[in-house]
Amino acid sequence: MGKEKKGGKRLNKAQLYEKLTGFFQSQPEETFSFKQVFRALKLTTHPQKMLAIDIMEEMAWDDFLAKVGEYAYSLNTKGQVQEGVFIRKSNGKNSFQPDDGGTPIFVSERNSMSALNGDRVKVQFLARRRNHIKEAMVIEILQRKKETFVGRLQVETDIAFLVTQENLFVHDIIIPKKALNGGQTDDRALVRITKWPDASHKNLVGEVIDVLGRAGDNDVEMNTILAQYGLPYKYPKKVEDAAEKISGEITEKDFSEREDFRNVWTCTIDPKDAKDFDDALSIRKLENGLWEVGVHIADVSHYVKEGDIIDKEAQKRATSIYLVDRTIPMLPERLCNFVCSLRPGEEKLTFSVIFNLDDDANVKSYRIVHTIIKSNRRYAYEEAQQLLEDNGVIDGTGEPAPAPGASGYKGEFAEEIITLDRLAKIIRKQRFKNGSVKFDSEELHFDIDEKGKPTRCYFKVSKDANKLIEEFMLLANRYVAQSVGKVARGKKAKTLPYRVHDNPDPQKFENLRQFTAKFGYRLKSSSTKGATARALNALMDEVEGKKEQKVIQTIALRSMMKAKYTTHNIGHFGLAFDYYTHFTSPIRRYPDTMVHRLITRYQQGGRSANQDYIEEQCEHCSDMEQVAQNAERDSIKYKMVEFMVEHLGECFDAHISGIQSYGIYAEIDENHCEGMIPMRDLDDDYYDFDEKNYCLVGRRRHHVYQLGDPIRIQVAKANLERKQLDFTLADDDEEKTNRKMGHNNHPADETARKTAGKNKSKAAKGGKRRRR
Repeated sequence: MGKEKKGGKRLNKAQLYEKLTGFFQSQPEETFSFKQVFRALKLTTHPQKMLAIDIMEEMAWDDFLAKVGEYAYSLNTKGQVQEGVFIRKSNGKNSFQPDDGGTPIFVSERNSMSALNGDRVKVQFLARRRNHIKEAMVIEILQRKKETFVGRLQVETDIAFLVTQENLFVHDIIIPKKALNGGQTDDRALVRITKWPDASHKNLVGEVIDVLGRAGDNDVEMNTILAQYGLPYKYPKKVEDAAEKISGEITEKDFSEREDFRNVWTCTIDPKDAKDFDDALSIRKLENGLWEVGVHIADVSHYVKEGDIIDKEAQKRATSIYLVDRTIPMLPERLCNFVCSLRPGEEKLTFSVIFNLDDDANVKSYRIVHTIIKSNRRYAYEEAQQLLEDNGVIDGTGEPAPAPGASGYKGEFAEEIITLDRLAKIIRKQRFKNGSVKFDSEELHFDIDEKGKPTRCYFKVSKDANKLIEEFMLLANRYVAQSVGKVARGKKAKTLPYRVHDNPDPQKFENLRQFTAKFGYRLKSSSTKGATARALNALMDEVEGKKEQKVIQTIALRSMMKAKYTTHNIGHFGLAFDYYTHFTSPIRRYPDTMVHRLITRYQQGGRSANQDYIEEQCEHCSDMEQVAQNAERDSIKYKMVEFMVEHLGECFDAHISGIQSYGIYAEIDENHCEGMIPMRDLDDDYYDFDEKNYCLVGRRRHHVYQLGDPIRIQVAKANLERKQLDFTLADDDEEKTNRKMGHNNHPADETARKTAGKNKSKAAKGGKRRRR
C-alpha cells in the first residue's frame, strides 16, 4: 500500500471555507488560535495553513468571525446593535468602544448623533462597503458622561460662547446673555448644559454656574484643570464646619483601650513642605535581642465615622490631589493638618503594625493594634538623608552605614535612624530576591515663585531616606492584607479591599522580548510571576548605563498592567506579594480608611462586610485615582509649557520619548520638558510608522527615528491654552548630515527598515493580509 501524501487531499478555497464555517459554528463560545484550527482541521501543509489564515481574515472582515488578539478568532455571536462608550477625537476620527473591550469601531461625525467623549451610547453597525473599514452609527445616547464643561468665555453683542480646551465639539456651546452669571470675555468658567442637541437644533446650550477668573492667572488655571475633570476646587463649608467641631482631645477611655507608645522613640520622615504626617516609625531594642519596629498610622477612622458628613465627602473624593503648586485634600484641613497629623511633641491616636525583627530583619512576630504615640522628631527626607550620609552611607549602593567609631554615630537620634535604614535595606534586598520588579521612579518637580511661576524643572530621584520609609510601609501593608486574606485551607477569607497588580500584558511582553533581542538581550518568557519578574530585573540590571537603557525601560513599563483596588485578591505582580493592601495613608486615600474600619471590625469579632458594596467602593476609588492622576499630569504639562515660554527659539539636546503616527515626542535632557515634533515638520522624506519597533522609517532615504534616539530640537511654540509644546528639529549641520545619509544608532533600525520594505511590498501586491 502506497504512503499517503502529506496533508491528504488538498482542499480548494470553497471547501476550506465550508469546513471553517462548520468548525466555528459548532463551538460558538470558544476562541481558537491558528495552531488549534490547523490541528482540528488537519491542515499540515504550509499552503493550506496560509489559505486558512486568509479565509479567516475574510470572515473577520465580513463580521462572521471576531478577531481575538493577533493570532486567534472566535465566532461573532454579537448582533448588529451594541452598547458601549463613544470616544470623540479633535481630528474627527471618532470611535465606539464596545462594552466587551473589543476593537474600537470608527464613527463618522455625520453618524455621531452629537455624542460627546465618554458618553454611553447604543450603535448600529453599518453594512460593510468593499475595501472600507468597519463603521458604526450612534442610534441612542444612553447616558451622558458629564453635564458640566470648563473653558474660556467669548461674549459678543447678542450672545456668548464657551470655548473649551479639549476642542472636541463640532458646534459651540451657546450661553444666553442672561445665563452668564457675570462672566466676561476671557474669563474661565464652569458651564452646565441645559439643552442638548436634537432634531431641531445642533448646538449645545448652557448656563454659567461658576466664574473661575481671568485666563492666565495661576490659581484660575489650576482650578480650571480640576473643574475640567469634575474634581472639587473648593471645600464645602458645611463639611469644614463639621470638622471644626471635632476635638483632638485624648480621653481616659482612649488610654485604656490602646497600647501606649509615648515613651518609645518615634519619628516622622516626609517631604519638607508636608503638613499631613500620616505615618511614623518607632524603634527600640527588646530584652530578647529583637528590634521592635512600630509602623504607626494616623487613626482617621476614630474621628471620621462611616456615613457622617465628612466621610461622605471623603468617599466622594476618594483621594487627595497633588497639583504642581498645591494639594487638594481628601479631608478638611483641620483633620489632615492638625487633629490627625502626627506632629512632633503631640500625643496622637494611631493604628499600628508592630513588628519584632531580628538582626537579619526577619519578622519573628507582629501585631496590629490601636496605639497612642508622641513623635520625638519630624525629619524632612533631605535631613534624614544627610544624617545617613554624614555617617558613611553612600546613596544608591544599598549598603548600610559602617560601624560607628569610638565616639558613636554623628547627629541626634542617629543610631535609631541608621538602624531603621539597615533593617529596611535588608528587607528591600530580600524583596527583590523574591521577585519584586526594579523600577526606580523619577518624579518631575518644579521650583515655583510666590506667584506660582515655575523657575526650575527637574527630576526628583528617590534616595535612601525615601526607600527607608517605603520599605516599612510596604511591610505593614503586606502583613495587614495577610492578616485577613491568608486563612486555613477550606476557610473563606473575610472581605477586604486589596491593592492588586496583574501580570504584564502577554502581547506587550512578547513585543518587549522581541524588541530587546535586537539589542542582543535575552528576556526569558515564563508562566510564573516570580520568574517573569526576575527576568525583567535581570534585563534592567543588564541595560543599566547603556545608551538603550531609557528606551528599554520605557517599553518595559508600558508592558505593565495598572494596579487597582478590588476585593478579589490576585496578588501584586510588581511587588511579588501574594497579599497586599493600602493601610498606611488614610489621610489622603479613602481605601486605607476602609481597611482601618474593617480590621477594627474583624478584631472585635464582626462578621464579613458586604463584598458587593466594598467592591463598588473599590471601583470608585480606582476610577478617582486615575482621574486625579490625569489632573496632576495636566498641571505638570501646564507648568512645563509655562516654563518653556521663556525659551522660545532656543535649541536643546533631547531624546525621543514617544513615537506616534502623527509625530515624534521629545524630552529635553536638561530640564525634562516634553514636546512634539509634528509629522508635517519631517519634510525630508515620507515616513512610515512601525508601531512594533517603536520607530518612524523613511521610505526613500531609510532614515529611522527610534524611541530613545538622541536628537537636537528647537522650541517652536508654547500653547498654554492647550498645554502643548511644539518642537522642530534643530537646523544644524550634523543633524542635516544624519538625515540625508540615513545614519542610525540602533541595531533595531535595520529590522525596522526591512519591515517597512516588506510592508511596502505587500501593499503594492494589494493582498488582503495587509489589513491584519
